[in-house]
Amino acid sequence: MARIAGVNIPDNKRVTIALTYIHGIGRTTARKICAATGVDKQRRMKELTEDELNSIRKEMESDDYTIEGDLRRQTSINIKRLMDMKSYRGLRHRAHLPVRGQRTSTNARTRKGPAKPIAGKKQTLAKK
Repeated sequence: MARIAGVNIPDNKRVTIALTYIHGIGRTTARKICAATGVDKQRRMKELTEDELNSIRKEMESDDYTIEGDLRRQTSINIKRLMDMKSYRGLRHRAHLPVRGQRTSTNARTRKGPAKPIAGKKQTLAKK
């Protein structure tokens, strides 16, 4: 199992798909890395030589790509900046509510967490 940027890359997947296991690299970026290093994107990760793996590592370490820890740190700093300036998006982040304008009266369970029962709710429904 190859290890690139601190992530274990699966051996049985094609190179372009396997590289997407690294945070910050999608399919397009993976194709660009394969083109820059001259690695055939149809090959499996286990078929790559150590030299090819090193060329992929070297390409990722260049300043063109922000990946893994640096990207996670940059994202968290951006969210903290929004929260510090008390912008609308920052307040939504702080309240653990959807940030991009989705409805919250129904749905939004992923962001809000499991539903919490409200005392006396059933009685009001029964009176109607």
